[in-house]
Amino acid sequence: MSKINRTEIGKGLYVTHNSHNVATLYIENIYKGWKMSLLATSDRHHDSPKCDRELELEHLQEAKERKSFILDVGDCFDVMQGKYDPRRSYEGLRPEYKVDNYLDEIVKEAAKFYGPYADRFLIMGRGNHEQGILKHNGVDLTSNLVHRLNSDYKGNIQAGGYTGWLRILFLIHTSLRQSILIKYSHGFGGTDAPVTRGVIQTNRQAVYEPDADIVVNGHNHESYIMPIPRERLSEKGVVYQDLQYHIRTGTYDNDYGDGHSGWHVESGKPPKPRGAVWINFVYHNDEVLAEPFLAIR
Repeated sequence: MSKINRTEIGKGLYVTHNSHNVATLYIENIYKGWKMSLLATSDRHHDSPKCDRELELEHLQEAKERKSFILDVGDCFDVMQGKYDPRRSYEGLRPEYKVDNYLDEIVKEAAKFYGPYADRFLIMGRGNHEQGILKHNGVDLTSNLVHRLNSDYKGNIQAGGYTGWLRILFLIHTSLRQSILIKYSHGFGGTDAPVTRGVIQTNRQAVYEPDADIVVNGHNHESYIMPIPRERLSEKGVVYQDLQYHIRTGTYDNDYGDGHSGWHVESGKPPKPRGAVWINFVYHNDEVLAEPFLAIR
C-alpha cells in the first residue's frame, strides 16, 4: 500500500482524508490472532443536562484501553438553549453554560471532555442539531470542536458530513488486500417510529447504498443491528454470499428520565436505549470479518 498523502497514527496504522466526507484507515500487517474494534456512536447530546456522561466516559475509556477507534455520526451537541431557539428553557442549561457566549462555551467544554480521547476519534459527523445551528446562527460547531481537538490535543479527526464514508483497507500477510466500506449517516425522518423503530429504512438504504458492507445510522435514538444477506457475483464469475450490516447507534441522552414530565414524556415518547455499538474486526481464514454487537443500557 502506498504511503503517499497518509498520516501515521500508530504502528502499521495510517489515515487519509480523501474528501470532506470520505476518510480511509489503512491497517497493515494483519496476522493470526489479530483483532481490532470500532465504536460507532451518535446522539451524545453532550451539553444536555440529561446526557449520561458517566456512560460516555465508560465507553471512551474502554475505547482508549482497547486501542479502538471511534466513528461518531452526529448530534454530539444538543444546543437547544440558544437565544433564538423556541425550545429553549432555563432549566435545560447546565450551570457552566449560563453565559453570554453560550455556543463558544459548549465547544470549549466539549473539547476538554473529549480531549484525552482525541486520538481515538476518526470522524465526527454532523447531525440535525449541528446543522440547525449552522443554518440559523452561522456557527459550525462540528468543525470548531474538531479544530480544537486536532490542534490542542493532537487528534487527527475528520469533521465529516451529515453522511459520508469510512474506508478501512487491510493488508494481510504483506500481500493480500481487503476492504470494508462503512457508509455513515446521521439519519432521516422523524425521531419516533414506535412500531418499526426505523428498520424499514434498512431496505431502502440497501438498494441505493449497494457498495457498503456496513451502514451506520443514528438520529432516532433507537438501537439495533440488522444483517441483510446478499447474493453476489465475483469478478471471476463465482457466486457467493455476504452480509450487509445495518446499525442504529442509540443515544447517550436520557430524555425520558423518571417519566415525571417534560416534552419527551408529555408527547407520549418511550424510554430510549442508551449507549452505542461496538464493531469488532477479527482475522479468520485469510480474511477480516466484522462482528457488531450492542453496548446499551
